[in-house]
Amino acid sequence: MDPIFDDNQPIYLQIKQRICASILRGDYQPGDKLPGIVEMAMEFKVNHNTIQRVYMELMRDSIAISRRGEGTFVTQDTTILQKLETELEGYLLENFIREMQRLGHQADELTDILDRYIQSKRPFNKKE
Repeated sequence: MDPIFDDNQPIYLQIKQRICASILRGDYQPGDKLPGIVEMAMEFKVNHNTIQRVYMELMRDSIAISRRGEGTFVTQDTTILQKLETELEGYLLENFIREMQRLGHQADELTDILDRYIQSKRPFNKKE
C-alpha cells in the first residue's frame, strides 16, 4: 500500500479508505483476518494508535468485527459490503466531478471525457 498521504484529509480516514478499497477489490475477502495493528502501522508508516483508530472506525461502520484474542476480521455481511461499495463509488465520483469543474469542465462534458479516457486505456476495460 502506498504510504503517501493527502494533507487535506486526516490520515486515519485515508487509511480507512485504502483498506475499504482493498476489501472491495478482494484483497481481503469476507471473513478474512486483517493484519495486526503493529503490522498495518509498519506498512503505512504511521503510529499504531492511528491504525487502532482506523480499526475502531471499521468496526463502528460494521465493515470489520473484532474477535477477542483472535484479531480483526472483515465482515461476512455482503449487504454491508455492497453498501460500502456504493458509498465509496459516490465519494470518488463526487470528488472527480468537483475537480473537473475546478478545471472548467461542465457536467455534460464529463461523459465524453470519460469515454475518451477509457478508450485510450483499453487494458483498463479488462476485469481481472
